[in-house]
Amino acid sequence: MRKTKRISIFHVILLALASDALGQSTQTEPSSSPPLKVSDASDPPEALVSSGDLLTVSVYGAPEYRYEVRVSSAGDASLPMIGAIKLAGLSTLQAESVIARTLDQRGFFNDPQVSVFVKEYATEGISVLGEVQKPGIYPLMGHRTLLDAISAAGGTTPKAGKSVTITHRSQPENPQTVELSYEEGQSTSNAMMRPGDTVMVSKAGIVYVIGDLKEPTGIVMEKSQLTVLQAVAMAHGTNSTAALGSAKLIRKASIDPQEIPIPLDKILAAKSSDLVLQPDDILFVPTNTAKVVARRGLEAILQAATGIAIYRRN
Repeated sequence: MRKTKRISIFHVILLALASDALGQSTQTEPSSSPPLKVSDASDPPEALVSSGDLLTVSVYGAPEYRYEVRVSSAGDASLPMIGAIKLAGLSTLQAESVIARTLDQRGFFNDPQVSVFVKEYATEGISVLGEVQKPGIYPLMGHRTLLDAISAAGGTTPKAGKSVTITHRSQPENPQTVELSYEEGQSTSNAMMRPGDTVMVSKAGIVYVIGDLKEPTGIVMEKSQLTVLQAVAMAHGTNSTAALGSAKLIRKASIDPQEIPIPLDKILAAKSSDLVLQPDDILFVPTNTAKVVARRGLEAILQAATGIAIYRRN
């Protein structure tokens, strides 16, 4: 009689657990290839290699192949085993690919892993221009934002507008316009800056309210429109000696400034329509008790508007 081999319930459980673990390890085995990086449309453009940049070029696994080279005015970098190779205008990833392909084709390395690092940019500074306290070039290295660049220039002036133009050195033909905001979490205002970038802070439209008012002022125009009554109200109203019927508006024109009579007395009495002001308008309210002031010339009015305090609406 043939003997049968008996298997205990303990062995059955062990076999089931082993089979389970083997199946899970097969299904969850990670891929040997690295995950692909998904580019974000909000990422800033990568800075390109340009003439004068100092590069560090190395090959992984070959410590003897590590060199620092300066990109020439012609855009070439001279590397051992390769000679002069055109790198200007390429990103660091593209430069790595070109160098690796050349080393492989010439038989010096088999599928080399090349690393290119920009150790020193020819133009390390960021130019901050326009309505900032101290326009100039500032050496901001590392990960810096638009607000960092403006802060380095002493912040914006009272005449600064909300629009800022950023021109990246790598894409001078595609300037980026962002809305300046100091509120936390505003991603556009925290746009990443790169060496060689240029920041231009725009000038806001300003309306000047001068003459026989309680507080003559300059008002920064934001997105909403500004009328004559609103401008007078922001100057805390007129004085009792103001000649309301002789007010005038000085408006810039293509050739000479225009003088437009403003019936402020009728506007205040709702007998005439309110007038919408434009950037750089000057609203002048003369004094009733001094006719010489009421006849004040255009040049004197323009001079009075110069240097006046600027008021920014919230």
